[in-house]
Amino acid sequence: MSYHLASSVEDLPYSFAHLDDLMEAAGLDVLMITSKHNVKYLLGGHQFIFFTAMDAIGHSRYLPYLLYFKGAVDKTGYVGNVMEAGEHRNHPFWVPHFMPASWGSTDATQAALAHLKEMGVASPRIGLERAFIPSDAHDMIVDAYPNAMLSDAGDILETLRAIKSEKELTLLRRASDGITDAMQATMAATRAGDSKTDIIERLRREETNRGLAFDYCLLTLGSSHNRAAGPQTLAEGEIISMDSGGNLHGYIGDICRMGILGEPDSELNDLLNEVETVQQAAFGKVRAGTTAGDVIAYAQSVMQANPNSACTDFFGHGMGLISHEAPFIMTNHPVRYDGTDADKPLQTGMVLSLETTMLHPTRGFIKLEDTVTVTDTGYEMFGTTGRGWNAVGSASV
Repeated sequence: MSYHLASSVEDLPYSFAHLDDLMEAAGLDVLMITSKHNVKYLLGGHQFIFFTAMDAIGHSRYLPYLLYFKGAVDKTGYVGNVMEAGEHRNHPFWVPHFMPASWGSTDATQAALAHLKEMGVASPRIGLERAFIPSDAHDMIVDAYPNAMLSDAGDILETLRAIKSEKELTLLRRASDGITDAMQATMAATRAGDSKTDIIERLRREETNRGLAFDYCLLTLGSSHNRAAGPQTLAEGEIISMDSGGNLHGYIGDICRMGILGEPDSELNDLLNEVETVQQAAFGKVRAGTTAGDVIAYAQSVMQANPNSACTDFFGHGMGLISHEAPFIMTNHPVRYDGTDADKPLQTGMVLSLETTMLHPTRGFIKLEDTVTVTDTGYEMFGTTGRGWNAVGSASV
């Protein structure tokens, strides 16, 4: 269990008043939340460890339900796996109604529907997560409430999660710091002849040793733009681009840093400086009240003035429990969703990942990615170390 787990409503990273307002605006009476990240968020940090890596079991799957009724916190229910009764005894959930009743999707849905009926819900306007509910569960809800309005509640939860609490920011800060520390240790221990697979495995161990759950590493060596793991080995004088995500109790750090086995020449220094110039331009525009679109536009204008703009790209996205979440500040670039928050003012406590990528035709993949949180007067960066050329192979054997 993480220290972040909330045992009372006072510890939750959101307010019921805000959630009620969002539901009222969407015309919803009750939420039936089934995604692991949103259930974890609404519960205040609990995620059942048995199904952390995989949802499938037997003929079905793990399907938690968080049932929230607008304006009636006392009706809130959580349908979990049978084994979660032990979790609850050790660290009680804040919800008034806990139902450890399920082994699969259909019995979980039966328990959720029974709770709705017990709470006196006749023909509710129900918010579901359409992208995170299996068809057998959806069919059961339709059969139980054939006249109910069923709507997608994804936007409500994304908006609710967009502004992070201090506890959430602490987890994101520690995750980012852990990744940058792990990257520097990995680069220092890397030698000529090490393969991409070897280096990625080393980074996984370094992140794990720092208490993080390793998510991925996108790695390039030399002049290649291929970031997949493989047998390619590092040679003297080659560069490394290391882009990794790791999470602490579910909160994700997403960082990219550069390294070189040897000394960077003047061209490499100039290329990384171009990337850094764009990053600094974006940082300088981040503050509460500025629109995300203005941040993007200014960073891109600085990028276009650089000598290698034709092979450089700037991108930004929200960060938190998932790697691309609200605020959504760009459209279809590169992940295909709408930048619905681009024209809205940034708010204190929002978290952004800002990244500038240069795919240089001869020198390779040169990138910096940084995580920042919006403040009243500007920004705070997480994982600040190692933003220049890191020395590969510097650790003593």
